[in-house]
Amino acid sequence: MSKEQLYTPEGYQKLVDELNYLTKTRREEIKKDIAEARSFGDLSENAEYDAARNEQAKVEARIKELEELIRHAKIIDEEAIDTTVVSIGSVVKVERNGKDIIEYSIVGSNEADPDTFKISDQSPIGRKLIGVRAGSNVVVEVPSGKINFKVLEVSRAKEDK
Repeated sequence: MSKEQLYTPEGYQKLVDELNYLTKTRREEIKKDIAEARSFGDLSENAEYDAARNEQAKVEARIKELEELIRHAKIIDEEAIDTTVVSIGSVVKVERNGKDIIEYSIVGSNEADPDTFKISDQSPIGRKLIGVRAGSNVVVEVPSGKINFKVLEVSRAKEDK
């Protein structure tokens, strides 16, 4: 993977925090688990040892993945976000099918979390909203049919703190 990935500052910080946890805390925990499992004797039939080594392999793979993501990360300058059009880093308030009002955060694909209304710029809804101004109407084709959105407001990401 050598493609640049866009992140909000919050999303990038989550990557860094996870990497720090895995390299500084989780690695040490696994070393202790392996040492303890070795003390049980015969490694050829030691389920605890096998489980600890498997966990170590998973953690090391995730560390490599996180290092690669961080190396190719491009952090969005939230202060530079144009609030007249939808872009990555925008918060978009929309009316869905003339009924529900929903607020989406548009994020890079690695940060997407539909359960918290963080949608990727690469998702069907995100792709249609990018570049749209407040007051615009957008129709999004989804597997279950069409959804009509009226863009009510575009703003920068809000601080949760």
